[in-house]
Amino acid sequence: MSKYWLPKTLRSRRGILFTFLTASIATALVVGIVSVPSLVEAKKNKLRTEVHPGELDDYYGFFSGGHSGEVRVLGLPSMRLLKRIAVFNVDTGSGWGITNESKAMMGGMIVGDTHHCHGSYKDGTYDGKYLWVNDKANNRLARIRLDLMETDSIIKIPHVQGTHGTFPQRYPQTDWVVVNSEFRTPVDNEGKGNFEDPSTYGGVHTIVDAHKMEVIAQVIVPCNLDLAGTDYQGKYSFATSYNSEGGATISQMLARDRDWLVVFNWDAIKQALKKGSYKVVDGVKMLDGKPGTGLAIYIPIPKNPHGVNISPDGKYAIASGKVSPTASVIAIDKLADAFAGKIKPKDCIVAEPQIGLGPLHTTFDGRGNAYTSLFIDSQIVKWNIQKAIDLYQHPKEGDTAVVDRLDIHYQVGHTMASMAETKEADGKFLVSLNKISKDRFLNVGPLKPENDQLVDISGKKMRLIEDEPSYVEPHDCIIVRRDLVEPHVLDRAVMDEHPLAVHKNAIERDGNKVTVHLTANAPVYGMQKVEVNEGDEVTFIVTNHDEIPDLSHGFCISEYNINFVVGPFQTKSVTFTADKPGMYWIYCTNFCHALHLEMRLRLLVKAKA
Repeated sequence: MSKYWLPKTLRSRRGILFTFLTASIATALVVGIVSVPSLVEAKKNKLRTEVHPGELDDYYGFFSGGHSGEVRVLGLPSMRLLKRIAVFNVDTGSGWGITNESKAMMGGMIVGDTHHCHGSYKDGTYDGKYLWVNDKANNRLARIRLDLMETDSIIKIPHVQGTHGTFPQRYPQTDWVVVNSEFRTPVDNEGKGNFEDPSTYGGVHTIVDAHKMEVIAQVIVPCNLDLAGTDYQGKYSFATSYNSEGGATISQMLARDRDWLVVFNWDAIKQALKKGSYKVVDGVKMLDGKPGTGLAIYIPIPKNPHGVNISPDGKYAIASGKVSPTASVIAIDKLADAFAGKIKPKDCIVAEPQIGLGPLHTTFDGRGNAYTSLFIDSQIVKWNIQKAIDLYQHPKEGDTAVVDRLDIHYQVGHTMASMAETKEADGKFLVSLNKISKDRFLNVGPLKPENDQLVDISGKKMRLIEDEPSYVEPHDCIIVRRDLVEPHVLDRAVMDEHPLAVHKNAIERDGNKVTVHLTANAPVYGMQKVEVNEGDEVTFIVTNHDEIPDLSHGFCISEYNINFVVGPFQTKSVTFTADKPGMYWIYCTNFCHALHLEMRLRLLVKAKA
């Protein structure tokens, strides 16, 4: 008989309880104990802002983890922290950075700085398969599988420093991911020649194959490239660029009144690759994207722009100069004429509303309104895009595109509305990611929590719902409807997906190399002792054979600096040198059974003669 003979809803503790409660409630309805209105969470025109115990959130929030190097998964609107996905960091909770599999991906680095986390797309909305996140510190790009919510690939981006803006292709599906280098550097950065001269530095727009996780090509430009975006037709990618001066000091970077929004033409890039119009550097195809090459145009944007975001209808790119009180609205349907030389790049700008001090990032409600974060004013400002365009064409004294303002606590950086980076922006919630909390929470010492605030944007006026402390620099997030993610998430891993999955317990010896194949079933490991010699290179390969979805096992070797967790049907491995003779307990670190404390085995390391 198949081990999956039970219906899926009955294969977990929650499923059994849910089935029981559903039957009980149905019975209660029949006898009149529970009224129908009490089972309805809210009317369709009313926003559900409270998630009671036992209820599930309506959205997944995927937050970059900043200096921690991780990605955090929150439920919205509850703002409950559901998981911390280790990416560029060592995490003993999961064993990331300890197991062989994770070490191989990390490439010896244990420091990360994640800023921008974005999901894979199909036809302009999320398909629930992958997330990508950058590492600004060590110039890497990682991909996370959403069925497991674990990192499955990390690549190094060559010829760059400050890999910052990252964005996937939205249409027709995610085949490319673009990554910007914020810091201009010498492409041949080997400390030779005139490498101190900033005028020799360049920026890089990297195109990555989303499926193979390989660099396809890099476009070299004479400026730095900050935040990234892609359109809804698969034609263009965008990069804000401050420091058009090409300076190396802060005073040099503030000389001009305008910088650029750089727009890359994907058809032209593909054609250049097809024609071989590139040079190969370190095995990478590198294209020239300076003005006049036809690969990119440079739209002048008020001073020091930071964010660039595309409206859900696909019509506009909005960029903000962070030391200018304005947002710039760029009509995407004018870009083709700009590339063809029929109009100047600046003619693509159709509005520049004054919205407040320190504008950084813009998000959308799908009803024609934009919401921009104001770092200096500590506000979210709501403004109407069409009204801004109308006033740009026909100014009216005293009139404004601004609809509403909400004070934020304090100094907001990124902001994101629910589903706002898709064509299905629903205008329900907005998260404001604030850099300073200023006494909003209990004092926890010199390093204060930051403050993520949840805002109701379903009505004309914005309404602050709650504060949520957040650990060092989360930077950015996306808010994804539950139905787009939850169906993809697995109850357990696919056991045989790992090439070393263990089905039988065994010890293999090859000289001084010892491989231990070990199963874990609550409350026992498949062996009670393992004997090795001092100096042996020992590899443990551990597979969890328990089927209950939330029954994980830990694997910790006393005194050997090894600890990791293995979820149901998962396999993980670790390799170490048995350099400490003696008897050492290996024990389960995850409470798994009434006899959890007894779940252990002995590692016997025989001393050299």
